[in-house]
Amino acid sequence: MRLRVEFTTEPFDLDEAPAHALVAREVIEAAELDAVDVGPFGNTAEGGADEVLTAVDALLRRTLASGATRISLQVNVLGEAGA
Repeated sequence: MRLRVEFTTEPFDLDEAPAHALVAREVIEAAELDAVDVGPFGNTAEGGADEVLTAVDALLRRTLASGATRISLQVNVLGEAGA
């Protein structure tokens, strides 16, 4: 099964990226995911279910530890790998 995760971390800072946003980028870019798109107001990544769920776990733990006060995320099932 393939999954797509979309997420944002808060609080926002329009002047410079907060620590939790930098950590979120680091976690997602280091994960073994496909089609990673990191932007200022939303982030998306796709991959196998195990890889996405592992990345989401790390994302939640590390961004909360880095000062995030809210994390919004959505996970969608895309289908089977290789289908």
